[in-house]
Amino acid sequence: MGNRAKRVYTDQASIQQLESLVDQLPVHGHVVLVMKDGSSCDGVVSMQPNTQVFRDAEEHEGINATVQLQRPDVPEWSRHVWLDQVLRVEHLDPVTGNES
Repeated sequence: MGNRAKRVYTDQASIQQLESLVDQLPVHGHVVLVMKDGSSCDGVVSMQPNTQVFRDAEEHEGINATVQLQRPDVPEWSRHVWLDQVLRVEHLDPVTGNES
């Protein structure tokens, strides 16, 4: 993925929304990500996501974040999800908060 993103954010409200989503994604947490387009993706958070600086196609610098999900029952499966496309996080296990 490098340092490129389709969308980057500089306004405080968007950055706070991204940070809120990061806080809801603990390492090893089994989650369903409900996406803004109505789709969903479930998996286990493989590493703690964090907001990062990216550049968009027009070279604007801003913030976005990704999370990598894996499925222990399908070792070759993994998916990177851009957090700006997540509507909400649903937890499928009792792990919550920023536990690692």
